[in-house]
Amino acid sequence: MYLEHFGLDEPPFRITPVTVFFFSGANRGEILDALIYSLSEAEGIIKVSGEVGSGKTMLCRMLLERLPKHIETIYLANPSLSREEMLYAIADALGLSIDGKRVGIIMHGIQSKLEEKAREGKRIVVLVDEAHAMPLDTLEELRLLYNLQIGNAKLLQIILFGQPELNAKLDQPNMRQLKDRIVHHFHIQPLSRNTLESYLMFRMRAAGYRGPDIFSPAAIRLIADASNGLMRRINILADKSLLAAFVEDTHSIEARHVEAAMRDSELKPVRSLPDRKLLIGSAAGILLLAGLASWWLLNKPAAPLQQAALTNPAQALDKPAEPALPPPATAQPDPAPAKETSPAAVTAGLTSPPLPTAPNLPPAAPAATASSSLYAQRLAAGKELLEQNKAVASIQLFYSEEIKQERIENFLRRAKGLGKLPEIYLLPARFGDKDGLRVLYGAYPSVNTAQNAIPELPQRYQEAFTVSVYTF
Repeated sequence: MYLEHFGLDEPPFRITPVTVFFFSGANRGEILDALIYSLSEAEGIIKVSGEVGSGKTMLCRMLLERLPKHIETIYLANPSLSREEMLYAIADALGLSIDGKRVGIIMHGIQSKLEEKAREGKRIVVLVDEAHAMPLDTLEELRLLYNLQIGNAKLLQIILFGQPELNAKLDQPNMRQLKDRIVHHFHIQPLSRNTLESYLMFRMRAAGYRGPDIFSPAAIRLIADASNGLMRRINILADKSLLAAFVEDTHSIEARHVEAAMRDSELKPVRSLPDRKLLIGSAAGILLLAGLASWWLLNKPAAPLQQAALTNPAQALDKPAEPALPPPATAQPDPAPAKETSPAAVTAGLTSPPLPTAPNLPPAAPAATASSSLYAQRLAAGKELLEQNKAVASIQLFYSEEIKQERIENFLRRAKGLGKLPEIYLLPARFGDKDGLRVLYGAYPSVNTAQNAIPELPQRYQEAFTVSVYTF
């Protein structure tokens, strides 16, 4: 109805997953890169969790598109399968004849087919959507399937996509054998208020919109508060807000349009911070894989589909332009370029071994003086932090894929105004072929200490950034 009014080619905020609208911010691009790396080079069961409407199915669809050609997938969209039904579904996906055959025969056929695929250089991955609804017996059967191997190589890999209830299910004593085989855990983060404007305009431009940004700061604040950062709710509110603006014959989305959408959707502004335990659990899958995925993707000969996953670096970890002193609702981050993905700033285990590669640091900076720029001071502080080798971890506020010294200088001046400048460290980083920068907060003797310090960050940093634990 409003497409022509806004110059759109298609509805920008459909809740049905369409991969052209995949948004890589708020750690989604990083998780996607880590999944591709893990399935290509590692083994073990992988778990991806997220709240209802956070984008799990979209991430699953993107993975299906981006995987290299030698990886074949079996997608189980219906989790409410019995043990036998699941085996029949997998056998059918492998092209086996299942008519009238007993479960034991089906299981033997699956193993033979998987061995045949392995000899052909193929990898088979089972993707289970809504895994939190899968019966315990069926989950246990998945574990038994995962145990199949030829020589030292596993014949099957498994990814479980589910709501946080999946974590509680796996914590049951009779699930400990399955849980012990999960080698990577990722949690899809809600969109922060700072990222929301980039997401809204990314969807608009992916749908063909070519005008200026249309969502006012007040409208963005209301959408953020009413949606709790969940994409499905955001899409519903944004779609109805566009309709309300169309009815008024205006092209600007104001708070009153969002309020009308909230009334129609029966949503109220109840903002809550994401579950810290889940965010920390997500960090259990990012730091090691950050180095591994970047190194692997940069050094491995790129197949066409692998290359497609890397060609568009994005705004990862909610990279804001300048965290401002006014309330976060008025912050105006640089809009994320359309259809971009970040080059794997993905987290890994809490006791991560050293990364396989490290960014090349610039020549030693001269000792900082009172007349030095704040940028030079904190860059020297970051280098000194590495050389002292005393700190194990820090809190990454954000990273920039380009070194924009003036912008970082402005951020540091604001940090100084808050009395937090001594806590800020700058570390050079390499993102693909670009020289970038990590902006860290604090130096901690352990990963757990850094995690426990996250709730103590200044409130403005908590609202402006999607933070993660960074290990040295």
